[in-house]
Amino acid sequence: MAASADTLPSLADRARIVTEAEGPIVGVHFFRQVPVFVLGEEALLFAPAEKRTRVAIHAGGILASAGDGQRIVTGGDDGKLVATDRDGGHEVIATDDKKRWIDQLALGPDGAVAWSAGKLAHVRTGKGELREYEAPSTVAGLAFFPKGFRVAIAHYNGATLWFPNAAGAKPETLEWKGSHLGVTVSPDGKFLVTTMQEQTLHGWRIADAKHMRMSGYSARVRSLSWTHDGSALATSGSEQLILWPFDGKDGPMGRQPSLLAQSPARCSVVACHPKQPVAAAGFSDGSVLLVRLDDGALILAREADGEPVSALGWDASGQVLAMGTEEGSAAVLTL
Repeated sequence: MAASADTLPSLADRARIVTEAEGPIVGVHFFRQVPVFVLGEEALLFAPAEKRTRVAIHAGGILASAGDGQRIVTGGDDGKLVATDRDGGHEVIATDDKKRWIDQLALGPDGAVAWSAGKLAHVRTGKGELREYEAPSTVAGLAFFPKGFRVAIAHYNGATLWFPNAAGAKPETLEWKGSHLGVTVSPDGKFLVTTMQEQTLHGWRIADAKHMRMSGYSARVRSLSWTHDGSALATSGSEQLILWPFDGKDGPMGRQPSLLAQSPARCSVVACHPKQPVAAAGFSDGSVLLVRLDDGALILAREADGEPVSALGWDASGQVLAMGTEEGSAAVLTL
C-alpha cells in the first residue's frame, strides 16, 4: 500500500528554493557542496547559498552532461563539447566537424572523456590524445568501466566493449536484438546493463556474456543509479522505486527486485546516496522521496506540485540533495 504524503515525515519545508522559471532542468552536479543545475538551453546555473550565477556555455540545447567534482562536461546541439570549472570558467574541448549533436558523454579515469556524434564514439585521454571508433549504428549510450581504460557503447542490437588504447584489438560485442538507449557498468566491473526502447532492461555478465532480462516496468526506464556499495541498481520507469540485486556472482539472475516507495505517480529519476543505503526517488507528480533501502522507510523531500522531477543529485558527502523539474523549479535540501 502506498504511504500518503500527508502521513510521511517531511523535510520538504527545509529545502532552499533556487529558481522557479529558468526553463527545463536536465541535470545537476556539484563542486563540493555547491550545486550546479544544467538547464535545457544554453546555460549552467550555479546555486551556492549566497548567490546564484547563470553561465552561458552553449548556443542552443544542452543534450548531455557529466561531472567529476573538478569539472562539468556538457554536449550540445551546437556540436560542441564544453568543460566548465568551479569558477564558471569554460572552454570548448571538442567540436564535431559536421556540427552534429553531441548527445552522449561519459567521464573516465585520469581526466578522460568520451563522447559521441552519430555513429562515431570519441575518447580524449587526460593527456589530450584522441581515439575514435565507428559503432555499428548511432551511439545511444556511453560508460567507462571502473577499472582499466575501457568504454561500453550502447547501440542498436546490443553493446560494444572498446579498449581505446588497444589499436589493433577488435572490440567485443554483446548482442541482443532491439534498441539499446543507455548503458551502465556495475561498480565491480562484472555486469553491464542497458536501457531499451521497450519497457525493460537488458544485462550481461561480462565474464561469459550470459544474458539477464529485467522487465515489469510500466514505461521506458530513463534513470539508473548504483547503490553506494554497488550491491543493487535503482531504476525509474514504474510507480515505485525498483531495486535490482547485484550482489553475488549471478547478479539478478533468478531473483526478484525490491519494490519500494509505491506511488500513484511514475518514478522519473533516481539518485542513490554516495555513502548510505538510501536513494532519492523523484516522481512525475513533482514529489521526491528519500527511501531507506534496508526497510523501505520514507521521508518526503519535495511535495507534489504537478511538475515532473527531471534531475536529482547528491554532493560527495551525501549531506546535500539538489532537485530540479521539467518546468524549471530547483531546490536544495541540506540534511
